[in-house]
Formats: sequence, C-alpha cells, structure tokens
Amino acid sequence: MTKSELIERLSFNSGDLNKKEAEVIVNTIFDSIGDALIDGDRVEIRGFGSFTLRERDARVARNPKSGEVVNIPAKKTPFFKTGKELRLRVNSK
Repeated sequence: MTKSELIERLSFNSGDLNKKEAEVIVNTIFDSIGDALIDGDRVEIRGFGSFTLRERDARVARNPKSGEVVNIPAKKTPFFKTGKELRLRVNSK
C-alpha cells in the first residue's frame, strides 16, 4: 500500500473526510513519528508496533566491484518492531 492509497482509503472509510483532509492527517502522523525519532524518542502504537532508533557503529567495508576499502561512518537508523496483535493478524490469514 502506498501513501496515496492510504489517504484514499482513509477518506473513503471515514465518509466525512475529503482527500485533502485525509492527506493532512496522514502527513501529520508521519511527520510526528519522524520528529519524535529525530528527538530520540520511542514511538509506540498499541496493537501495531513501535518505532525506535538503532545506532550502527562505524565500520570498514570493501567495495565488491573495485576491492577498494571504504570507511562507513556511524549512523542512526529507524527500526520498527511489530506489535503482538499485528503479528497475530498477519499470521492468521
């Protein structure tokens, strides 16, 4: 499902929202999750899952094409862990 499909489904299922209003809601939710992760917070949506940041250490890698050694700096990456209810719903179908 793409973001536009999510917006369309939200506006269709609510009946009261047009696509512009649904788009504002979806963008607000995604922006809020992103802002919380930037601030280092954990985002938990009960029954769905949680978003956290994982820190990856700096490392030395090798370019497989040229064999050149490449230094990869440390970085933070978003991580999503599914909630129990979502896992059960996915596995029951």
